Amino acid sequence: MSLTDTDRLSPRITPAGHLLAAPDVEAPALPDDVALGAAFARGAGHGLLYLGSGTIGRALPPAWAWWRDLGARYVTALCTTAEGGEIAVVHPDPAELGALIEDAPPMTGAEYLTPDVLAALWGEIDGALRDELAATGESLQAFLRSRHPAWNLVGRVHFNLAENRKDPEAPFAFLATYAARLSAHGKTQHQPLSRALEEFSGARNKAQLLSLLMPVQRAAEHCDWLRAMVESREIYHPLRWMPADAFRLLSDLPALESAGIRVRLPATWAAGRPARPAVRASVGTQSPSLLGREALLDFRMEVSLDGESLSPAEIRTLLEGADGLQWIRGRWIEVDTKKLGRLLQRFESLEKTAQAGLPLNDALRLLAGVTGDEGDGFGERDWAQVVAGDWLAQTLQQLREPEGLAQVDPGPDLKAQLRPYQQAGVRWLYLLNRLGLGACLADDMGLGKTMQVLSLLLIFKRDLAGPRPSLLVAPASLLANWAAEAERFAPGLRVLVAHPSMTPADELRALDSARLAQTDLVITSFGSLLRQPVLETMQWRVAIVDEAQAIKNPGARQTKQVKKLQAQSRIALTGTPVENRLSDQWSIFDFTHPGLLGSAKEFGGLTRRLAKMEHFGPLRNLVRPYILRRLKTDRRVIADLPEKTELKAWCHLSPVQAALYERAVKDLAAALDGTEGIERKGIVLSYLMRFKQICNHPSQWLGDAAWQPEASGKFARLRELVDVIAAKQEKVLVFTQFRETTEPLAAHLGALFGREGLILHGGTPVGKRRELVRQFQEDESVPFFVLSLKAGGAGLNLTAASHVIHFDRWWNPAVENQATDRAFRIGQRRNVLVHKFICRGTVEDRIDQLIEAKQQLVKDVLEGGAELLLTEMSDRELLDLVRLDIHSAQEN
Repeated sequence: MSLTDTDRLSPRITPAGHLLAAPDVEAPALPDDVALGAAFARGAGHGLLYLGSGTIGRALPPAWAWWRDLGARYVTALCTTAEGGEIAVVHPDPAELGALIEDAPPMTGAEYLTPDVLAALWGEIDGALRDELAATGESLQAFLRSRHPAWNLVGRVHFNLAENRKDPEAPFAFLATYAARLSAHGKTQHQPLSRALEEFSGARNKAQLLSLLMPVQRAAEHCDWLRAMVESREIYHPLRWMPADAFRLLSDLPALESAGIRVRLPATWAAGRPARPAVRASVGTQSPSLLGREALLDFRMEVSLDGESLSPAEIRTLLEGADGLQWIRGRWIEVDTKKLGRLLQRFESLEKTAQAGLPLNDALRLLAGVTGDEGDGFGERDWAQVVAGDWLAQTLQQLREPEGLAQVDPGPDLKAQLRPYQQAGVRWLYLLNRLGLGACLADDMGLGKTMQVLSLLLIFKRDLAGPRPSLLVAPASLLANWAAEAERFAPGLRVLVAHPSMTPADELRALDSARLAQTDLVITSFGSLLRQPVLETMQWRVAIVDEAQAIKNPGARQTKQVKKLQAQSRIALTGTPVENRLSDQWSIFDFTHPGLLGSAKEFGGLTRRLAKMEHFGPLRNLVRPYILRRLKTDRRVIADLPEKTELKAWCHLSPVQAALYERAVKDLAAALDGTEGIERKGIVLSYLMRFKQICNHPSQWLGDAAWQPEASGKFARLRELVDVIAAKQEKVLVFTQFRETTEPLAAHLGALFGREGLILHGGTPVGKRRELVRQFQEDESVPFFVLSLKAGGAGLNLTAASHVIHFDRWWNPAVENQATDRAFRIGQRRNVLVHKFICRGTVEDRIDQLIEAKQQLVKDVLEGGAELLLTEMSDRELLDLVRLDIHSAQEN
């Protein structure tokens, strides 16, 4: 599907910082006359220029409306160019771009948004404008007028309001001016609007005069007071105004500005308009007596003006006065008596209710400006202010900047050296646990979330009185990884894997609270959690969910079961961006911080209001302290990373694979009986190949061409990995030693990524290989490259990949490393993750154990070719090597 033939597009920021309009069947439909696809097909600059100049006033989905704002800012700056003058648009300040990013709605790749990325896109808009101007041959003003009638008028007419304290009867002055020209120094020179009648007199200049006055005429259609001024021609003269006149102009600012009129207000009005009295509340000044969700925080309110408290008498005066501008404390302030009275009543009621303390979740929502009522917070943000008191402000600051937290260290109990960012992560997790609050550790894959959690558990074991076990729930495919990491790096932890692949069934049936209390960490799968009711009854120190995207569906049975767990605090681990989809974020936070985001229904109403207002900053502020996400692309992190990280991806066998494997073992035993010499060697080699094929996929051995994804444990593990890789928009190389596996793998990966990738094997023409490499390296839309190990294992430079997957093992570390180095070479600026697929309980598992043990067998057999010694094993040794451990091999 091309960009130009779909009305369902979503913005996507790539890891390289490029903006794409990606087809998305789940995206809201765009208006029929919004040709976004065609514009973005020419490039991001053209797409943003089209958004910012041609879709003004159109209802767009939140993400596209946000990008339109960036485009519109460029066009607004463009409109200050004098007619016939040279185009020179000043780049926005990085702080301004940072504030814009803070309010960005969820979208794919939002984690890659930085001020530098927006600045680069600003430059692309500028380039697109110049290209399109050159192609049309039009003047800038004509070009802008063709996009939207108001654009070439923006900034031309100004309404100027000034205070006139020397005239108590009419304390304001009004004057309409126009930007006549630019001075030699590039300054806009203003003239009274009356001068336009003289400058553009005569029939020849009538069109220019009409063009200049068009925004005034347009605004007059919506502003009765302005229409009266135009009809009476008062618009061309300086005017003495009463406070009510000035307030009418303030009230109609949106209508004036949308018509193309610039309004300049008194310089003493610091925020661009007069100060407003605000109902100000502070929450959390003192440390609460209880921590966790049950914490009750102190709450105090006042009415203030620019941070200074107003007396009860002053408040009464304001409420008894008229709406509009009132004079108080030597200056004009803006007052809405109904709104101020309503907010005052609401906060007084809240203060009364919170006499015993305000619940933590309520306090945090108030602080972020995220409330349950449609009338709360949003339209009245300028009239109400909630600030964190000393204790809460300090706590939130520590959570947002964990690098500055006090040191907590697992010490020698951890048999590894934590990297600085991992140390910060452990301190952050420890603080949240001490506060009784949950956490979402969302570091990129490969940054050591496992190590940080193990460090936290070691600290608990050493420092906390009355040790209590913790529970970790993970996909079944990751249980072996967790157990191995705990044994290697935290051998002092008492670990129990409550899963039939690693613990006998009779022991699992006998599990009770007394046995669980003797452990430090219980590890189980989502499926086993459903079958072990005793796990639900325990009071855990901390309940941890790995690959937390598994609980993104709140209606799923496993999600509901996980959320029943009782724990002092809860931790969600995920490598995928948690802010890309609001529904996913709600479900994860409903586990880590129940009630913080309200019910699913309340959250749905909240997000609809946020989308309507194109204002997502409050929600981001609410959850930010409880999400720690470090990216591999972060310069502060990547400088501290190893060049490549090797991970074992344990896979289970499907029932079909297990049955075929067991049958193959029996067939091998029968075939070996009585054979010797060359015939025996041939049998051994053929069966070793059969075991590998069965571990890959039943169809590879059966030759039935079915290749159903659910029939292979490796295909299922591939799906789990790709869920994270695709969400991060990273690229992956997949190596297999079998040519016949490349196309089924590519078909499976294409379905997972939603985009096609590339294939290279021994049958690929030599002349085509260079083009495939170029395409993978340069085309950001190509997500994967499937290669046969012999054809793609040497001579290729594929540094665009962040991941390397060895789908099946060559059983020769030197050959595998050579293939890995296609991605990890000179020119690679990414941390490369290498995933080695191994089926548990099979010959793949036992050969891997030999490689890990670095026994002489590895050197003699594997590096020299498996046939050198495997064929020389006795029947008993060989059958022991290939036998199936059914409990380890199957996912239960």
